[in-house]
Amino acid sequence: MSSPAAPLPDSLQALGHGVYAIDTGFQRPRFDAAYLLVDQGRAAFVDTGTRHALPRLLGALQALGLPLGAVDWVIPTHVHLDHAGGVGPLMQALPNARLLVHPRGARHMIDPSALYQGALAVYGQAEMERSYGELVGVDAERVQTSTDGMTITLGARTLELIDTPGHALHHHCVWDPVSRGWFTGDTFGISYRELDNPAGEPFVFPASTPVQFQPDALRGSLARLLAREPEVVYLTHYGRLDQVPSLGRQFLRMLDDVVALGRAVRDDPQRHDALCRGLRALYLRSAREHGCRLADSAIDEILAIDIELNAQGMAVWLDREKR
Repeated sequence: MSSPAAPLPDSLQALGHGVYAIDTGFQRPRFDAAYLLVDQGRAAFVDTGTRHALPRLLGALQALGLPLGAVDWVIPTHVHLDHAGGVGPLMQALPNARLLVHPRGARHMIDPSALYQGALAVYGQAEMERSYGELVGVDAERVQTSTDGMTITLGARTLELIDTPGHALHHHCVWDPVSRGWFTGDTFGISYRELDNPAGEPFVFPASTPVQFQPDALRGSLARLLAREPEVVYLTHYGRLDQVPSLGRQFLRMLDDVVALGRAVRDDPQRHDALCRGLRALYLRSAREHGCRLADSAIDEILAIDIELNAQGMAVWLDREKR
């Protein structure tokens, strides 16, 4: 790999240990990250953002002096479109890359029509066109499925993948022993930089987006991540976080609160509205306790999408519990 000829673009952040965060531009700045790992001139993407992120993904390679053929792996943590919507066009651009995907998500990467229709039902046509665009399938012969505990080689480092259900059944996380960090997708929740307290400490909360939220499985997945004693976690939403044990405790407290809220309003005839109100109150209270100084209206604006989608996911979970 040659040295970059110019300063890195604003969308590309060097995180150390050959790890780079790419702001995919989805929704707003510092909302959605893809990661690029580089070792001895070989590269891998973990998550891709949507298809609209393709210029930034390819631009990251160019900025680092990496040819397209240097990318060995594209690894979506799961197949939700803010993580994997750009997989198809990215794979088309990378001649040597293999796609490594959870076995429950592989068929959706090969034929994304059902994935598109599912997202269309949640977001509607206008939002699909604005935020996600057309989905592109990947040739089946270029797709490899992960197994729990499998390892792959990238340059001189060995990455490990583990099965991490709870946010989605098709979710795996990637362990990087060089940085001692997990690429967590949505398993370690969401942490927006705008909600950091004045000391720069992050605020994290679980993501229960439709349709496979399972709190007990999520607790188990988090326990597996923490058992490795990671020094950092790399969240898709958003960025590299340290102080992982304290964040894990914060996450589990929030998960307990989310579960208690759901069960308290399970039979409310206006359940969706009750879930949205309850989540808003929970997030505001917790952000204030954390030391976030933003006005309530600013926090509402930042979390509006999450409140709506997390409430929808909680409803699916509550209905599943009834059966």
